[in-house]
Amino acid sequence: MKQDIQTIDDIKALVDQFYSIIQQDELLGPIFQERIQDNWIKHLEKMYTFWQTVLLNEHSYFGSPFPPHMNLPIGERHFGHWLHLFETTVDRLYEGEKAEEAKWRAQKMAEMFQFKLEYINANSNKKPLI
Repeated sequence: MKQDIQTIDDIKALVDQFYSIIQQDELLGPIFQERIQDNWIKHLEKMYTFWQTVLLNEHSYFGSPFPPHMNLPIGERHFGHWLHLFETTVDRLYEGEKAEEAKWRAQKMAEMFQFKLEYINANSNKKPLI
């Protein structure tokens, strides 16, 4: 039986394995590599604190996750693939309440980011209200 996500070390294992897969992925790898370049350590550290805050309720992440994604060439196909890779990684490593919460939160985040990007793209040629 697999354990659940319980500690920052569990978060680090999840993040490290997930982004190792992302870096090798034909669809997502080039997008991440273009944006992150040689800053993978900084990106991984940010992801550790993000998931630590979200799943362990240990407030170590300060920032806004959406803005770095606003100008990326991504759409529904990318979000679906990202989510599949994330859920597969969680399932391979963990099981339990926090593991299910991680997958649920990732799904909601993907939905929200996709909705925001679609809204921005649909309204990019309109004048701001103010």
